[in-house]
Amino acid sequence: MTIGEYACMINGEKWLKDSLKCNLTVIHCKNYDHHSYYQLPVDPSPNLRSMRAIYLYPSLAFFEGTKVSEGRGTDFPFLAIGHPDYPDHRFAFVPESIEGARENPKLKGQVCYGVDLRNYGIDSLKNYGHINLQFLIEMYRKLNLGTGFFNDYFDKLAGTSNLRIDIISGKTIEEIRSSWQPALEKFKKIRAKYLLYPDFE
Repeated sequence: MTIGEYACMINGEKWLKDSLKCNLTVIHCKNYDHHSYYQLPVDPSPNLRSMRAIYLYPSLAFFEGTKVSEGRGTDFPFLAIGHPDYPDHRFAFVPESIEGARENPKLKGQVCYGVDLRNYGIDSLKNYGHINLQFLIEMYRKLNLGTGFFNDYFDKLAGTSNLRIDIISGKTIEEIRSSWQPALEKFKKIRAKYLLYPDFE
C-alpha cells in the first residue's frame, strides 16, 4: 500500500484510540500503480542509502534481532550480512563506528564473513512478496548457534514469537509462508477497500 492508502485504512477502520480520525487529504500520483518501483529523491536514513537497500530492508531488518551484522558500520548497511563464525570466507567486512550513522555497531572491529548483496536484483524480491526468508534461515543454519542466534529484539521485529519458533523447529520457507496466508487473506479483504491505484493482484 502507499502511505496515502494506508492512512485511509487507519481512518476507515478506526484504528486510532477512541475512533479518532485525522483530517486527511490524499493527492493521487499520475502514472502510478502497484507494480511501480518508486525512486526516493533523498535517502530516508543514514543507513538506507540506496533503493536496493530500501527494498532489501524488510528482509534484512530481521537480523537486527540476531547476533548477525546487517552491515551497519560499513559503507553498505542493509546490503550485507555477516558474522565472524560464518563458514564461507569469500566475502568479509569489518563494522566500525560511523558518525551520524552508527556509533557502536554490532560486532564492531570484528571481521565478519557473510553475504554481499550490493548487486542483488531488486526485481527478484517480487517473487518473495518483498520478504525473503532465505537469508535468515540460511544464516541460522550455517552459524549453528541454536537459540543463541536470536536476541530479545527478534520477536518484536517479527510481531510474535512464531517466526523464531518456526525457524528453530526447522520449518521450511514454504511452510512458514503458508502459515501467514489466513491472516494475509483477511488483511487483503480490508486492504481492497482503500486502494487508490491499480493493484498487482
